[in-house]
Amino acid sequence: MNAEAAKPATPGPLAPGHVTPAGTRRKSRPRLDLRRLGRAALMGTSSARDRLPDAIGHVVEAHRAHHPEADLEPLRRAYLLAESSHRGQMRKSGEPYITHPLAVTLILAELGAETTTLTASLLHDTVEDTDVTLGQVGEEFGEEVRYLVDGVTKLEKVDYGAAAEPETFRKMLVATGNDVRVMSIKLADRLHNMRTLGVMRPAKQERIAKVTRDVLIPLAERLGVQALKTELEDLVFAILHPEEYEKTRELILRNAAREDDPLADVADDVRKVLREADIPAEVLIRPRHFVSVHRVSRKRGPLRGADFGRLLVLVNEDADCYAVLGELHTCMTPVVSEFKDFIAVPKFNLYQSLHTAVAGDDGQVVEVLIRTHQMHKVAEAGVVALGNPYAVPPEEQTAGDGERVDPTRPGWLSRLLDWQQAAPDPDTFWSTLREDLAQDREITVFRPDGGTLGLPEGATCVDAAYAQYGEDAHACIGARVNGRLARLSTVLKDGDTVQLLMDQDAASAPSREWLDHATTPAARIAIQRWLAAHPTAEDGDARSLADDVEPPRPPGTEAPQPSGADATDPGRPAAAQVLVDRDGATVRLAGCCTPVPPDEVTGFAVRGGAVTVHRTECPAVERMRSDGRTEVGVRWGEGAECRVTLTAESFVRPHLLADLTEAMATEGAEIVSATVEPPDRQQVRHTYTVQLPDAAQLPALMRAMRNVAGVYDVSRAQPQTPDA
Repeated sequence: MNAEAAKPATPGPLAPGHVTPAGTRRKSRPRLDLRRLGRAALMGTSSARDRLPDAIGHVVEAHRAHHPEADLEPLRRAYLLAESSHRGQMRKSGEPYITHPLAVTLILAELGAETTTLTASLLHDTVEDTDVTLGQVGEEFGEEVRYLVDGVTKLEKVDYGAAAEPETFRKMLVATGNDVRVMSIKLADRLHNMRTLGVMRPAKQERIAKVTRDVLIPLAERLGVQALKTELEDLVFAILHPEEYEKTRELILRNAAREDDPLADVADDVRKVLREADIPAEVLIRPRHFVSVHRVSRKRGPLRGADFGRLLVLVNEDADCYAVLGELHTCMTPVVSEFKDFIAVPKFNLYQSLHTAVAGDDGQVVEVLIRTHQMHKVAEAGVVALGNPYAVPPEEQTAGDGERVDPTRPGWLSRLLDWQQAAPDPDTFWSTLREDLAQDREITVFRPDGGTLGLPEGATCVDAAYAQYGEDAHACIGARVNGRLARLSTVLKDGDTVQLLMDQDAASAPSREWLDHATTPAARIAIQRWLAAHPTAEDGDARSLADDVEPPRPPGTEAPQPSGADATDPGRPAAAQVLVDRDGATVRLAGCCTPVPPDEVTGFAVRGGAVTVHRTECPAVERMRSDGRTEVGVRWGEGAECRVTLTAESFVRPHLLADLTEAMATEGAEIVSATVEPPDRQQVRHTYTVQLPDAAQLPALMRAMRNVAGVYDVSRAQPQTPDA
């Protein structure tokens, strides 16, 4: 990892991420003196095989706090190998190099990482920077440690040139897909390097900070390692926005110097409420880190004392969380709009907690987090808190088919691993990775079969198609969202049910327009690859039913009229028998609503002694009644022949019109006229007026039309409001 330097990026009495408001300071383990530790490493005797070296005492202390029964022998041997291998190497600050792997290992030990991770962390730079080989690591420490060390070892610029950094990250992410502990070590490594970046030239500090911002911080968020994420955010903030950082630093310093502390007062009130309710709980004040204070100040303007932190309530059981919530909302003034339940619905990065807020006596709003001790451990350390997820799992963590459930392989990581394989070059991978990681929220949508899809917030039906079907999604022609037809551009929401409609035609292909709707790398790369492989092919948005204006017509079918022409003759006598309560009256079926048996109908006298028959729900009926038109009683007679207008909604695909008219002719329908509207966003509307020998055939005709591939809905023409 070639850890850079030892000077802090922002020297001064207040380091990023380590500010505690007055009245809330608690005694904690002293921080490591890296210089002293480095000297101890160089002066220590590597032949002392019967005891742990003094230099890793802090690591052992932190590790024992989480794993009191851990076998420390691998740590002892790993330290001795790392110290002897790095002996003589110095960091740019002048410190012995061994201080870096020690500091990285301490970070992980404080988070609760298990022994294998700590062993690999001590050795994480040996293969990259010394003569130690992966084979030697494997022989001495086993395959797991070898895999972790290999996963975080950089690729050489000599071999990869400018592609070395993106290809190193690609290699690391692939390794993370098999063992998430690889990324845990990388995050801790980057944190220590960011802490000690001060002696690097400004341009290099800025370059490293930007990669940290764009790649490492989003990865820390997705893996739930909030303790690392927040400190990395503050360090990046100090380097990339020094003026804003200094302003925020001054705000925090001024607040810390205040004599009064509204957070402490509210914390006392909360403790009293919970004590009286007999709920065992620990109430802590949790200071906001630098970036959080900066965001709040931009959102709320001038900050008050309660804005600089939040209350954290820790309890023993899940049920206690809700009991605490009930007491706070009953005995204090809740701000109900601030309530969020991440216990019932955990975040995609394992985070669980109840969020609420209460108003103090002075009107200040105090945010409150409520969680169990175990939830808090996971909230801080994320996947690191899971220990070794690759050990033989207990029976309850085994799927019904015998396959082990991996809690560290979330949907976002699987998607990332899928699309990275298709990235054509390192530049595309690098830019797409940053775009993907910028989508830092995830939603879950449901398939009709009960399965789920994890997608980033803002994903569309196009993204869902490629998430479910991969490159087979090229044949997607539409979707239903929560049972209703939706465009492929529809943005999905958490909890939606999505049914993807697929074309069986082998000629189906994606449209260039889909790129405007695709937000996930998997979708965009798949579409771009198809378009690049078919540079001369017409895109789906260029194809329309106009390709099929003159389809082969089944026998007995009249030629459809050109788009926009309607050959319906309102004066043509109705074939279906209509009985009219007026002797000698001529009957006309209204073209605006095309009534057929067994529709409820009514009639109105018009000029020439004729009676027009309308469906009773036709908008024209109410207008004619209000105009004083004479209403005439009508009813269906025994005749069954009818004429009806149907509207078919479909997706664009070749030969659709031919297939649709053939299906209609097979059902015995005579097409009197047809109107095909120009396609709009891959969808097209057809309107057909058909003559049926028997009105009872209408349901079968509509079913046959719906069964044509690409047709998603068929309905009777809706009554049209007549022109005024």
